Amino acid sequence: MTPGPGLQRTKLPLGFLASGVNCGVRRYRPDFGLLLSDRPMVAVGVFTLNQCQAAPVVYSKSILPSDQVRALITNSGQANAATGTEGVRRNLQLVEAVAGKLNVKADQVVVASTGVIGEQLHLDKLLPSVGDLVSRVQETAESFAVSILTTDLVPKSVSTEVSLSTGTVRITGICKGSGMIHPNMATMLGYLLTDAVVSVSQAETLLKKATDLSFNMISVDGDSSTNDCCFLLANGASGHNLEKHEDLEKFQAALSDVAIFLAQSIAADGEGATKLIEVTVGGADDLKMARRAARGVTLSPLIKAAIHGEDPNWGRILARLGAEQVPAASLQKMNLSIQGVSIFAGGEPIAFDRPMVRSLLRQSKVQIEVDLQSGAHSATAWGCDLSKKYVEINTEYS
Repeated sequence: MTPGPGLQRTKLPLGFLASGVNCGVRRYRPDFGLLLSDRPMVAVGVFTLNQCQAAPVVYSKSILPSDQVRALITNSGQANAATGTEGVRRNLQLVEAVAGKLNVKADQVVVASTGVIGEQLHLDKLLPSVGDLVSRVQETAESFAVSILTTDLVPKSVSTEVSLSTGTVRITGICKGSGMIHPNMATMLGYLLTDAVVSVSQAETLLKKATDLSFNMISVDGDSSTNDCCFLLANGASGHNLEKHEDLEKFQAALSDVAIFLAQSIAADGEGATKLIEVTVGGADDLKMARRAARGVTLSPLIKAAIHGEDPNWGRILARLGAEQVPAASLQKMNLSIQGVSIFAGGEPIAFDRPMVRSLLRQSKVQIEVDLQSGAHSATAWGCDLSKKYVEINTEYS
C-alpha cells in the first residue's frame, strides 16, 4: 500500500480522472473537486445518521445506489446544511451545471459538500469554475485530495493493487476529516475508487464491511456531522470481476485496509491533536459491546486530556469501560496495558514504573489494550488527544 500524504502522488485506478481548482470560496487552495470516470460506474454510499442532513446528502442518497454514475463533485468551505429549500435548489443547480459540461444526466453526478453550516453555496464562484474543473482532470489524486480539506492539516490518500485470479485491480482511497468526528460517521468525506468489476449488491456489502471496521470506529470530539458520507465507486475498467469467493474475500480485505488507513489518518489529524490513540478491546463475549467499549475510551475527554498530559491515569479507562456497560464480571477479571506495559491484571491493579510509562506516552501513537477474558470478540477504535489547540480552532472556525 502506497500512502499519499502531503505532495506525494497517489495513482487513480484505470478509467478515473480527478481535479481540484480554486473557485474563490477559499483564499489560496483548491476548494472545488471532481472525480470522473470514462464510463458508467457502480456507485454506493453510506451516510450520516444525524437527522439534520445537508442538501447534498439528501440528493446523493436519492440517486444511490446506481450503476450509471459518471462523476462526483465536492465543494469545501460551505456545507450547504440547514439552508432550506434554497440550499436544495442551489445544490441541484450546481449538479446540473457539471452534468451539462460533461454531457451526462444530472442523476449521473453525485455531490458532497463540507464546511460551515448555514451558508448558501456561492454559485457566483462555483459555476464559473466548472469549465476549469473539467478541463484540468489528471490521473492522480492529489489536486482532488486538497480540494476537499477544511481544518485538515494534510491531504489524505492511499492506493494499493490487489492480485485476483484473473489479474490485478487497483483501489484508491481519498478522504478528509479533522473535527466534528464521531462514529456513524463524522465530518468526514470518504471516496473509495476501484477499476474492478463490482455489482451493486457486492459494492453495498463491501462498503458496509469496510466502514464498520474503519470510519465507524474513529472519534475526535463526539459530534456527528450533517454532511458525512463515504462512497465506493467501481467502473470495471480492469475487466476483472469478483465472482470467485477467494477474489471477493481478497478484495474485501484490501478495501478494508485502505479504509482503516484513511480512518487512522483522520484520527491522527484531529483538530489540535498531537497523538493518535488506538484502543483494542478483546476477549469480549459480544462484538457490539467490544466496539462500543473501544469507541467509548477514545471518546472520553478525561482520557484524551490525560494522554495529552502524558498521565497514565488508568482509573479513567476502567471507569469509562464501566460507563459503556461492560459487565462487572468482565471488569473483575480484565487485563489492561498502556503502551505494552501491564497496568491492571486479573481485575487487580499492579505495580508499574510510572515515569517509564509517562515517557512512553510522549510517543505520537498511544496504544491501549483491554482483554476482558470473557469471549472471542475484539474491536479496535481510533481517536486523538485533547489539546488547547482544539479549543482555539473551534472558537475561530466560522
